[in-house]
Amino acid sequence: MNFVNSQLFLDVQLAAIFSDSKTFADAIANDSWQLACDLYLRVKPLTTPQLTEFVAQHFTFESTQLPTQQSNSDSVQSYIANLWPYLHRNADTAKASSLLPLKHSYIVPGGRFQEIYYWDSYFTALGLQDIGDIDSIEAMLANFIDLQNRNGCIPNGNRSYYSSRSQPPILALMVDLIWQAKYCKNSDFAWLTDCVVALEQEYTFWMQGAELLNQQISSHKRVVKMANGALLNRYWDDQATPRPESLREDLHDASLLPEQQRANYYRNIRAACESGWDFSSRWLGNNKLTSIQTTDIIPVDLNSLLYYLEKQLGHYFAVLNNTNKQQYFEQQAAQRRAAINQYLFSTDMGFFVDFNYQSQQQSTVLSLAATVPLFVNCASEEQAVLVKNKLMSDFLKPGGLVTTLNETSQQWDSPNGWAPLQWFAVHGFHQYGFVVDANIIMSNWLQMIENSFKTDHCLLEKYNVYEPENRAGGGEYKVQQGFGWTNGVTSRFYHLIK
Repeated sequence: MNFVNSQLFLDVQLAAIFSDSKTFADAIANDSWQLACDLYLRVKPLTTPQLTEFVAQHFTFESTQLPTQQSNSDSVQSYIANLWPYLHRNADTAKASSLLPLKHSYIVPGGRFQEIYYWDSYFTALGLQDIGDIDSIEAMLANFIDLQNRNGCIPNGNRSYYSSRSQPPILALMVDLIWQAKYCKNSDFAWLTDCVVALEQEYTFWMQGAELLNQQISSHKRVVKMANGALLNRYWDDQATPRPESLREDLHDASLLPEQQRANYYRNIRAACESGWDFSSRWLGNNKLTSIQTTDIIPVDLNSLLYYLEKQLGHYFAVLNNTNKQQYFEQQAAQRRAAINQYLFSTDMGFFVDFNYQSQQQSTVLSLAATVPLFVNCASEEQAVLVKNKLMSDFLKPGGLVTTLNETSQQWDSPNGWAPLQWFAVHGFHQYGFVVDANIIMSNWLQMIENSFKTDHCLLEKYNVYEPENRAGGGEYKVQQGFGWTNGVTSRFYHLIK
């Protein structure tokens, strides 16, 4: 049965029995969802205390706490090394829960996030690579390929309620990491061939419906035909309903809108979750979440990652001696790079920006998404210098790079900084020879991490880079401990800093 559409699920979420709506979305039924829901229909309505007791009788919950002995680590580096086993999960057995069972082991971010997350896993992989654990990275890659085969896309995470959306496409980055570290030296073309099949499948997912587009129909799902005929992409979700993991919040916010606008609101909220930037002024018409317009936005980071996917497919097909497909994907990459330059670079601001294809205007929100063209090496030398200068003059703060220059209540805005975006910037700077500037970013980040560690005795999901002595805020939940991608990127910075 579809548990998240049941009366029991709705009543528990609206009663706010759990402060975090995700808790009940992840509940494990002691017998089955069907039995619990059938029993509830016989005894409802219940008072809140009675409903709380009913849930306690029929469901269990996995612990989201990390072992307290982790606080005994005497340094950030030893903390990271000691934490990996606690974030490790063995292959799943099926449970009466929302978890999509995985066939191979994996790493979770930590805290409320007790499942694998798609784009998180690439940044986590950096730390695993630093300790030589390529096997764990390869196991996560195998899980993503299997999920894609089962689900039609690589979902946001391995929960059934995430299955209608993906996340920033980093499969090619993980394939290349493993290829370079393990299989390239032995010319293991069988392994590469299997991966290329998966990469093509992911590309097909993002480009689905491109053949339907014309002057009258400019968009379909995740692909948009621009005014000049070029194809670029946006974030999307096939569902236009409240998110089960944030049901109470979505219903509340949607109630502030006219009924005819609510489905569009739900889709745009979900699309922003696909972006990984949930939420940011990048997606808002004004600073209110109800103004969200994610599906109108052509994001610079998404299209840069898809450029990388096209470029890597061209490269891999060259390695596999498939000239026709090599030429096809090289041409696709060249066309996308030209479109990125036309639509997603502002000559006035000297910066890469998003583009609103409905209003036909570039966004005025300056964000660290501008680092991804440097990361994938599709910026010109002149563009890279302009972006670097802007980052070092306006984005660099005592704790690293701030996410956007807009201070809002959203967690992917100022004053917060996030590890994955620091990595995009640092690696992008290395691509263009800005080593001194990259070292400054890494130094600021590591100094903040070490100072915070003295107080927190752990690493966190996000940080206030403006005032590192203050805790990061914003978003739909409290700051989470762990944390997979913070650990991975911080580990890599310790290896790179000069």
